Amino acid sequence: MKLSQLKKNPANPRLIRDANFERLKKSITEFGAVMMPLRPIVYDEDMVCLGGNMRLSACLALGMKEVPDDWVKFAGDLTDEQKREFVIRDNNSLGEYDWDLLSAWDDLPLSEWGVDIPDDWAGADGDWDESIGGLPDGEKSPFQQMTFTVSDEQAEQINTAMKAAKGAAPFAETGNENSNGNALARICEAYQV
Repeated sequence: MKLSQLKKNPANPRLIRDANFERLKKSITEFGAVMMPLRPIVYDEDMVCLGGNMRLSACLALGMKEVPDDWVKFAGDLTDEQKREFVIRDNNSLGEYDWDLLSAWDDLPLSEWGVDIPDDWAGADGDWDESIGGLPDGEKSPFQQMTFTVSDEQAEQINTAMKAAKGAAPFAETGNENSNGNALARICEAYQV
């Protein structure tokens, strides 16, 4: 099917950005022949994508003009209400990983495949794997690593505030040598009740 026939769903509330979008493109490049027929792009009678908007975007970003017919599936018998429900249900991630069972898979590039590895996950052998980031078990207390997702505009505001906080008077002794953590703590002090 020619991808130019399909239309992205303007009402699709799901987004994918940056590293996750790059992972998806890589997944389609390396594993698309297996994955896409099993999880096709679903479209309606108006050629609007109901499921797989991100996969469609990734295919387009990869410069694909056409995909095999088994990469797409027509769903023309849905009511408007069912279409809206399908969009939401298709985008829901309701499950979670059993980290004990997944530890038997720690020889695989799980992060590259889109698994969000928790900072404190040790893997099957119980040894800390520095490649997955975070703080090793023995170096956590009394420190924590935190990750936030922010918009580009918020990131700009945060970076500006962090620079200002770093340039202010010296920090109180906390034992934390991380200037970003100290700057963020200083900013948060202004909002404590």
